[in-house]
Amino acid sequence: MMEELCRWRMKAGRMPLVLNGARQVGKTYILEEFGRQYYANTVRFNLEADVRARMAFEEDLNPQNIILQLETISSQRILPQQTLLILDEIQASERALTALKSFCEQAPDYHVCAAGSMLGVAIHREEYSYPVGKVDELQLFPLDFEEFLWAMSKQTLAEQIRSHADSNAKMPPALHEDALALWRQYLVVGGMPAVVEEYAKTNSTVHIADIQQRILNEYVADMAKYASPATSVKIRACYNSIPAQLAKENHKFQYKVVQRGGSATIFGESIEWLNYAGIVLKCQEVENAIIPIAAYVGLGDFKLYMSDVGLLTIKSGMPPSLLLSPTPIDNTFMGAIAENYVAQALMAKHIPLHYWRNSNTAELDFLWQKETEIIPIEVKKGLHTRAKSLNQFRQTYHPKVAVRISQKNFGLDEGIRSIPFYAVFCM
Repeated sequence: MMEELCRWRMKAGRMPLVLNGARQVGKTYILEEFGRQYYANTVRFNLEADVRARMAFEEDLNPQNIILQLETISSQRILPQQTLLILDEIQASERALTALKSFCEQAPDYHVCAAGSMLGVAIHREEYSYPVGKVDELQLFPLDFEEFLWAMSKQTLAEQIRSHADSNAKMPPALHEDALALWRQYLVVGGMPAVVEEYAKTNSTVHIADIQQRILNEYVADMAKYASPATSVKIRACYNSIPAQLAKENHKFQYKVVQRGGSATIFGESIEWLNYAGIVLKCQEVENAIIPIAAYVGLGDFKLYMSDVGLLTIKSGMPPSLLLSPTPIDNTFMGAIAENYVAQALMAKHIPLHYWRNSNTAELDFLWQKETEIIPIEVKKGLHTRAKSLNQFRQTYHPKVAVRISQKNFGLDEGIRSIPFYAVFCM
């Protein structure tokens, strides 16, 4: 993300930046660090907490007048090219969001970054005038497995994984087992920065549980804050049903699991709320694997994953000891956690989530449209990797490349490329 921010800073025709992402993924931290490294000074306002800063946008949207008021409030100069102005939690002020258009058109020399945890929800809930075409946008996700390795001081292992992924050469057995052990840790820890930081310090799964639970509680608090009482009850019910949805043999989201007699009419808005908030990842069904995939998305069926696999682990009550054990266990929910991990890893690479299902109930976990190719991806939790659905897909569509993600080492077998779980970040 720091590299993305640097590209934005030097970009010709640079516009104000909106950094999206779920709560607690590190938006404020990365923007402040960006300002510290690359600007003479940084001025940040939390528009959710700072009433005076919100008022600066209420009178008029002239950038010079806004800057003058913000300088008065902060007692700091805000200079073109030299100062990074951060408008945090911008969803709290519709006028501030609209003002980004004025900065783009009238004061492009000011470097303005806006961040919002619930921006997607606020825009779709209120009559916000979003400055379409007048802002640059970036999305920040939880740390992926590679970033987890960096945090655990395993940079050399991360480089080894990338090298072997590029050459499709098998990892040495010892390194393969080391990488799998760290991947199992990631299933428990996840990628929320505060959780990873604590785990890197203590190497204890006990210490991180409180932080994970606090994040889950903050998500629930947002549901009450940014939705009506009746809607927030439905949102919580949908959110709480995710472990049960993924525990089914068929991971397709079913409204009846939320509530007997449930339907899209009752819960559809709640699903979209969770999606806009970045709390869940929505994977949509495709019946025809034809380019472009987006044109063949079914409107009704989808799967929901949690945006962070560590939060899924604690929310489901899965004992960390089972996940951390190198001994294979016969637990069906392990498959759900592994699938959630892959969904999170693909999203971190900006690969839209789609899955394939045909009329004969064959189902493939993910499809990836890479330029002019559609790559089928099957996820297998263990070492047993029979691929009935993947074979049906290959017989129907004849893809040049097929991918199986499992605990097996790198390899190529009958046209199926084997990628170990720890190397999904290389895709």
